[in-house]
Amino acid sequence: MTSTRPPLAFVDLETTGATATRDRITEIGIIEVDDAGVREWSTLVNPGTPIPTFIQTMTGITDAMVASAPRFAQVADEVFARLQGRVFLAHNARFDYGFLKNEFRRCGRDFRAKVLCTVKLSRRLYPGHTKHNLDSLIARHGLQADGRHRALADAQLIHQFWQRIHAEHAPEVIDQAFKALTARPSLPSHLDAGIVDELPDGPGVYLFYAEQALLYVGKANNIRQRVLSHFSADHASAKEMSLAQQVRRIDWIETGGEVSALLKEAALIKELQPTHNRQLRRNNELCSIVLHDQGEGLVTPSVVYARDLEFGRQAHLYGLFKSARAATATLQEIAGHEGLCDALLGLEKVKPGKPCFAHQLRKCRGACVGKEPYAAHTIRLMNALAKLRLQTWPFDGPAYVREGDELLIIEHWCYLGTAKAEEDVWSILENRRPQFDRDTYKILVKLMPALQPLSLNLR
Repeated sequence: MTSTRPPLAFVDLETTGATATRDRITEIGIIEVDDAGVREWSTLVNPGTPIPTFIQTMTGITDAMVASAPRFAQVADEVFARLQGRVFLAHNARFDYGFLKNEFRRCGRDFRAKVLCTVKLSRRLYPGHTKHNLDSLIARHGLQADGRHRALADAQLIHQFWQRIHAEHAPEVIDQAFKALTARPSLPSHLDAGIVDELPDGPGVYLFYAEQALLYVGKANNIRQRVLSHFSADHASAKEMSLAQQVRRIDWIETGGEVSALLKEAALIKELQPTHNRQLRRNNELCSIVLHDQGEGLVTPSVVYARDLEFGRQAHLYGLFKSARAATATLQEIAGHEGLCDALLGLEKVKPGKPCFAHQLRKCRGACVGKEPYAAHTIRLMNALAKLRLQTWPFDGPAYVREGDELLIIEHWCYLGTAKAEEDVWSILENRRPQFDRDTYKILVKLMPALQPLSLNLR
C-alpha cells in the first residue's frame, strides 16, 4: 500500500436477510488499515427481529447470541468513527454498504464513503478466472479462513486478499485499478451525489423529474447502470444532454423481472405523459382491420376503432394501428403489392361494374370488373393480412405468468396487476377494470407459451 493512498476499512456484515431496506445487521467486523498499523474490531448486533433458521445455520449466529447484544443505534457512533475518512472495502460491497447506509439512516445519520468492491477488483486483476466469490478467492490465493461466515473472519479474508494482490502485482497496476473502481460516476451538478449509492441493481422502472414536471420514464434490467448511463453519455446525445440539464430528482420502482418492468413502463408513460417519452404515449385512435363476408367468395376489409371492439375476445382482427390513416396505409401497401382492387378494399369509390383506377393502370387484376374471381382476390388479401392477425385470448378467464416470486395477472391481453400472495390476486381481480393497450398487448402476446389459467391453487 502506498503512503499516498487514503486509510482503508475492510468491512463485513452478517444480516438477517438480503434486503437492506427490510432486513437488519446481526454482526459487524471492521479492520482498519493505515500508516499507524492494523486494528481489528467486531461486535454482535441485536437486529430486533428473529434470525431465519437457515441464516442461523449458515453463520452460527443464533437469536440467543444476539439477545443481549447492543442495537445498532448503540454502536452507531463507534462504527461511524471507525469508517469515517476511510475507503470502504468489502466483497460485494454494495450489499454491506447498503445495509450500513440504511442502519445509519434509521439513526438519522447520513453515511457516505468511497467504496471499493473486492469482487470487481478481483475481476479486474484476474480476468482469466470466471469465479470471484470469497470461497473461490480462498482456494485460488491460499487465504486462511477461520470462522467462515462470521463478520470479522470474512473481513480478515478480504484483508488477506488485499495483501496477496500487492505481492502479485506492481504498485502502478493496483493504483490504476484502485482509481478506476473508486471513481464516482458523472452526475449533473444539481443532483445529490448520494443517489449513486441508493440506486438498486435490479430490474424496474425509473422516473426523471424536473422542478415540477415529469421528464422521462424508462425501464431497466439494472436500474443503477441504466440511470448512470444517461449521464455518462450526455455529451454524445442531444436527448441525454437535455435530460441531464433538466433533471432534479430521480425516483424508481423495483420489479420482479424484465416483463414487469416493461409493463410498468408502458402503464406509467400513458398515465403520466412524461415530456421526453414519445413512442409509448397514449393514443386514443387505436384501430384494427376487420373482414366482412359479402358472399360469393368476396371478403372486404374495413377499419374499426378500438372503442367499437373487444380486443382479446373478438376473433379475426388484423393489426393494431395508432390511427385510421395508418391502417388505411397498410391496406394501400397490400393492394399495391398483391395486385388487389382498391374499390373492393374500400380505398376508392367507383360505380358497380366500373374498373378501379388501379385496374386502368394494370395494377389491379380486375376483380372489380369480373376478370378475376372474388375467391382468388379474397385468398390473396387474407394471406397478406395473416401476419397481422391478432391473437385471441386463449382462456375463458384470467391467467398468470410467473416472474421470480411474483405473478403477473392478465386477462384478455390486459395487464391487471402483480401479486406476491393469493390475497393480492383476489384484490386485483375484485378491482379489475381491463383496458386494452397496444403496447401492453405486444409485450404480453410474447408470453403466450408461459401463460397459465388462473386458479386458486397457484403453488
